[in-house]
Amino acid sequence: MRDDVRDYVIDHLGEADGVLVGDDTGFEKKGVCSAGVQRQYTGTAGKITNCQIGVFLGYASSRGRALVDRDLYVPHGTWIDDPGRCAAARIPDHVGFATKPQLLRAMIERAIIAGVPFGWVTADEAYGDNGPLRRFLEDEQVSYVLAVSCSHQIASGAGKIRADTLVRQIPASGWQRLSCGDGAKGERRYDWALVATAKPTHHLLIRRSVSKPTELAYYLCHTPAPVPLSRLVTVAGARWTIEECFQAGKNEAAVDHYQVRLYPAWYRYMTLAMLALAFLAVTRATLIREPDPDEIASPKGPTPITRSDRLIAISANEIRRLFALLTRPSINEGHVHRWSLWRRRHQTHAQQSHYQRQQLKDQ
Repeated sequence: MRDDVRDYVIDHLGEADGVLVGDDTGFEKKGVCSAGVQRQYTGTAGKITNCQIGVFLGYASSRGRALVDRDLYVPHGTWIDDPGRCAAARIPDHVGFATKPQLLRAMIERAIIAGVPFGWVTADEAYGDNGPLRRFLEDEQVSYVLAVSCSHQIASGAGKIRADTLVRQIPASGWQRLSCGDGAKGERRYDWALVATAKPTHHLLIRRSVSKPTELAYYLCHTPAPVPLSRLVTVAGARWTIEECFQAGKNEAAVDHYQVRLYPAWYRYMTLAMLALAFLAVTRATLIREPDPDEIASPKGPTPITRSDRLIAISANEIRRLFALLTRPSINEGHVHRWSLWRRRHQTHAQQSHYQRQQLKDQ
């Protein structure tokens, strides 16, 4: 069924220049019996806590984004080295210890074998700092934009040098202000610089905050052929799409609302939750369009407005809400539709206000 979910997403959202996005998320637990649970750090809680960690592969394109693969991280000391505990949680004998980057690599391999159309891979520094993962992608001739730590060693003409040392050599003219994508309150605009390395296929991409110039982020880029800076920036920004998938998955598809403990049950539940999230993503992609003026309405009835007052794109939350309302008995479909349009009209006005405030700040 995992492959069915992936194929469903690709059939509706797939593009040749799509981006595979890797990341992990935590699921807090209270007991000690759930497969893979232990005290460990999770960004979900922002601290070390009792939790399970799932590693996920997302797919992002101009049409939308969704999760297409998943694996449960099983720690070695407290789990893999305890056969009795593994047996109680129904963890198969063939499952050995694998690091999170190794789990992500396996998912990318499955995507390649399945013929998933994509042009890029991106992930945060927990994966970008992993040399074996980067070498695997390079061997497969896969372009990537991977976040790396500030202490990451970059190959330069003068030898190895830290990323945060290299940034000091960039002149003021070496920075360009570009957007890496749209956010809830406007475009995500940063200053960007691209630094060549000793390898012609590798570059260091550096992101600098506009409002707080001391806040920097680093990305190691591998491109077999030359690529414009703007494209690298867009791929770097695509990393946020999996965070959006996690948020939508937990809020709208109950990705974290499970009570299962066994290893096979975790995979079954997660796959079903991913299917629900994929349904929302595909439905959203299908519904995104500019409505006719006479479709704009208030809950009390039609209120035609000008075409320039375009509705905000329908969200996964709105689709789930509509689906819940329309499947209830004795529902006035026309009222539900008008109420949805009215809500989105007001969301549009809120978004426009956020964008206008950001533009004033940038001036």
